[in-house]
Amino acid sequence: MRSGWQVGKIFGIPLMLDTSWFLILALVTLSNAARFQAAGLSEAAAWITGLILALSLFGSVLLHELGHSLTALSQGIKVNSITLFVFGGVASIEQESKTPWQAFQVAIAGPTVSLLLCIVLGGAVQVLPIPEPYDSVVLELAIINGVLAIFNMLPGLPLDGGQVLKALVWKITGSRLKGLRWAALAGKALGWSIIALGIFLFLQAGGGGALWSVLIGWFILNNANSYSRVADLQEAVSKLSAAEAMTRDFRVVEAGMTLQRFTEDYLLREEGRYPTFFAASDGRYRGQILPDDLQQIERSEWNRQILQSIAHPLSDIPTVNESTALTEAIDKLERLTLSRITVLTPAGAVAGVIDRGDIIRALAQKLGVSVPETMIQQIKDDGKFPPSLPLQAIAKSMIEEPKDARS
Repeated sequence: MRSGWQVGKIFGIPLMLDTSWFLILALVTLSNAARFQAAGLSEAAAWITGLILALSLFGSVLLHELGHSLTALSQGIKVNSITLFVFGGVASIEQESKTPWQAFQVAIAGPTVSLLLCIVLGGAVQVLPIPEPYDSVVLELAIINGVLAIFNMLPGLPLDGGQVLKALVWKITGSRLKGLRWAALAGKALGWSIIALGIFLFLQAGGGGALWSVLIGWFILNNANSYSRVADLQEAVSKLSAAEAMTRDFRVVEAGMTLQRFTEDYLLREEGRYPTFFAASDGRYRGQILPDDLQQIERSEWNRQILQSIAHPLSDIPTVNESTALTEAIDKLERLTLSRITVLTPAGAVAGVIDRGDIIRALAQKLGVSVPETMIQQIKDDGKFPPSLPLQAIAKSMIEEPKDARS
């Protein structure tokens, strides 16, 4: 989700304004005001008209993003926000659609809205008695919406055409990952092409339009690279099991130990956060010990009450098996807001535990990327994944992907 100021809600979706939006609003208003004043409007009327046109442009972008958002909502997908910024707008949709057809519907909804606006506004100029120069304002708005629809359908991420391409490749191959890779690759090619075009135009004639093309190309290229990294991350996650990410960062204590002795021998000697404790007796695990449970018991009872009395049986706590896909472990961690999850052997014994730091370490090793141990420890302490790694969304989409991925 982009940072910015929330200015309201539309259909329950928070509407955000990025800082860059105010800059582009001022620039568009200024350029249009000067143009309208040169066309014969008074200074006040020119400024008002310029502001109205600038706001109408962003209103068109907002309607475009609402097209995506409302289609996603109709599929039961949460939309976190719509943010307007310097390059237009973006809808922050919590997760991907479950099928290629649904993904196609979400992708095509925005350009469809823009195309309809183009047709309606263009038709209004033809049939309604709009005085000059306001008829040219409406016509310009119609043309801009048409250009917005066409430009967004260029086949490359992060544009809507890239999402359409992704859905089509997914439909043909049955692989969401292949769709993502092809669309990201197309986005890189598109970004470089627009940058090259902008540089060529600047060398030929100069002007801000050429530089603006370079900025748009850079924006597309940068986002396409981000999608490629997401594809790499998704592929790595899909190849890991819980056993490959778990650690032995837990303690096994005697189930017959008193709460007082447990506190003195273990809790008071631990520095920082507690490891996971399991109580065992006669060679069997009796359950997990949660240190916070001790606060619910009178201190006078600590010398008489034993750990087994407060142990949570393994059947009652969230667990995964060693062979469980790592995506399921990630989904449970996030969905149940756990700090760590227990991994069991096929026989039902404790094999290890997994927290978010362990997952990042396993992914880094799989991708051949070096991550400092201090960063791993910070993730463990914070109890959340870095914002740049959308692991919850990736895991959820992979778990919910239907067996017939071509549907």
